[in-house]
Amino acid sequence: MSLVDRKLFGPGPSNPYPEATAALAQPLLGHLDPAFLELMDETCDMLRTVWGTTNARTLPLSATGSAGMEASFVNTVHPGDVVVVAVNGLFGQRMCDVAARCGAEVVPVEHAWGTPVDAQRVLDAHPSPAIIAAVHAETSTGVRSDIAALGAGKGDALLVTDAVTSIGGIELRADEWGVDVAYAGTQKCLGVAPGLAPFTINDRAFERRVEKPQSWYLDLGLLGGYVGEASASKGQRTYHHTAPTAMVASLHAGLGRILGEGLENVWARHEEAGALLQAGLQDLGLELFAQEGARLPELTSVRVPEGVDSAKVRAQLLERHGIEIGAGVGEFAASVWRIGLMGHNARPDAALLVLAALEEALAQG
Repeated sequence: MSLVDRKLFGPGPSNPYPEATAALAQPLLGHLDPAFLELMDETCDMLRTVWGTTNARTLPLSATGSAGMEASFVNTVHPGDVVVVAVNGLFGQRMCDVAARCGAEVVPVEHAWGTPVDAQRVLDAHPSPAIIAAVHAETSTGVRSDIAALGAGKGDALLVTDAVTSIGGIELRADEWGVDVAYAGTQKCLGVAPGLAPFTINDRAFERRVEKPQSWYLDLGLLGGYVGEASASKGQRTYHHTAPTAMVASLHAGLGRILGEGLENVWARHEEAGALLQAGLQDLGLELFAQEGARLPELTSVRVPEGVDSAKVRAQLLERHGIEIGAGVGEFAASVWRIGLMGHNARPDAALLVLAALEEALAQG
């Protein structure tokens, strides 16, 4: 099967929305072209809606979601700051690593993988942290955590949130939940190719920022002028870097697709597809990995049956059906599968296709 014939399912890049793909094929705009600057303004406005925020400094960073994580910490962590990190999977662990590299005193609050964050344990971990950080939708385990509970109890701390797998797929209300800084990626539920990091920071966090972060490229004090203070003032632009104009155009199209359908309708579509997939997996006799009540609809984690070769089944699905499912992470690399139905693929027919192909693969050993 050729690459163009394959339909990829998460947790890696899923099929982008057709509108986002078409935008990549359009003639390129220059990064200083007035038409591109207008496109960037519109993209930032749409991102505010998807984030659930009015933050002026809301923009797509010119790098993948991991750069969004870097930007969150390099701009807010002063040497010696206490940073409490909720860890219930790989990306909570990565937050700890990035914060430590910024000179933070990191206080990790460990949870069993497959379980959601215990907000009270996190809030009780230190009496006066500068930052509390957590993953909303843990990509490594398929678990959703209650960010609103952390926001309600954070006190004077800044709340940093990873929304890579949640944005555009499940309910996300940054302002209402008390989120101060958040980052995401384009390749999950937004249905756009990987390459940008949707990012938002409120005034409270921006006022506490590091004056000269260790990263010039991710210095939000410089990036604000690049997008006219994140497009809020439509003011004077300053040159910072050459933006990936085709990627921004693709994101603009993908966000337009989501908002045209209706954000809450898109959330409901992800919920329906995920519920169908999870019920079908259980009907096949498979055990879901993530804790009941905290399972993500857009990313389902399932235990590999005893005696089944995980890699062999995944290879068969990819080669015979063009379906990619992910292995687990760390100690669960060979014992868990992660199946994403995101963006364009969050549909009942996609769920049924995965179930039929997986049933065939399991029957053939």
